[in-house]
Amino acid sequence: MSNAGGKATIAFIGTGLMGGPMAHNLLKNGFTVRVWNRSVEKAEALVTHGAVLAPSPAEAATGADIVITMLSDGQAVGEVLFEKGVANALKKGAVIIDSSSIAPPIAREHAGKLAEIGLAHIDAPVSGGVPGATAGTLAIMAGGDEKIVASLADVFAAMGRVTYVGPSGAGQLCKLANQQIVAVTIGAVAEAMMLVEAGGASREGFRNAIRGGFAESRILELHGERMVKRNFVPGGPSKFQLKDLNGVMAMAEQLSLELPLTAQVRQEFADFVNDGGADIDHSGLLIHLEKLNNRQKD
Repeated sequence: MSNAGGKATIAFIGTGLMGGPMAHNLLKNGFTVRVWNRSVEKAEALVTHGAVLAPSPAEAATGADIVITMLSDGQAVGEVLFEKGVANALKKGAVIIDSSSIAPPIAREHAGKLAEIGLAHIDAPVSGGVPGATAGTLAIMAGGDEKIVASLADVFAAMGRVTYVGPSGAGQLCKLANQQIVAVTIGAVAEAMMLVEAGGASREGFRNAIRGGFAESRILELHGERMVKRNFVPGGPSKFQLKDLNGVMAMAEQLSLELPLTAQVRQEFADFVNDGGADIDHSGLLIHLEKLNNRQKD
């Protein structure tokens, strides 16, 4: 059922750091949005913007045209879809858009189970972090039926820029590759910061000097600034970066690939998370490298 303006009714499941601003942008674009989150206060915050608070995932999904999930991992997504009643609450022909970052095989498994009961599934993880979610400029990588992705253009446009990348699971595979680049680049920027300061240069001056050159990137712009200012409030917690890197390495093993740079940075993040860095922003890998080099700062 669509609302009076012809817009789809959307159930948004998971309104945390990323999901909250994504749901807010859907509301701003005229969609009817029902919200549910495990920590209810995060969903309640959207009610003042026009969202309808649902007491359960299944009640959020009842009568919805589209369900969008933004949850921590594949287990959480599967639980909401199949154990908490979302799939059974939907009418045939409804679409589930999973924007969580989960393993590609799990995304394909979910798509198959949903297809058996007449529901469509699009795996559409995102990149751009909280700033992109807030601004509605996320990069969205969509896998599944290309025609269904095209039919959801107005929904995706409210949240960012969608690109169709292939069949079911392809969106998640591309997100893993994105996280691979993010992690390796964070490691490279952090090591460069260590090098220039050890040699007597200014980290801030170094970052400013190379802006616009071949080393320019969003990581240098945003996370490089975090490293200079030592602002490691997440953004993207390191435990989630590690989860994604574990997913990359699992796919590499499945595909018989050797990825030495990724393997090394995965180990660094594992050590950082195990040493108390789980809930520190992933740019905080700098802290781990400083500790390795006995250059800890307050």
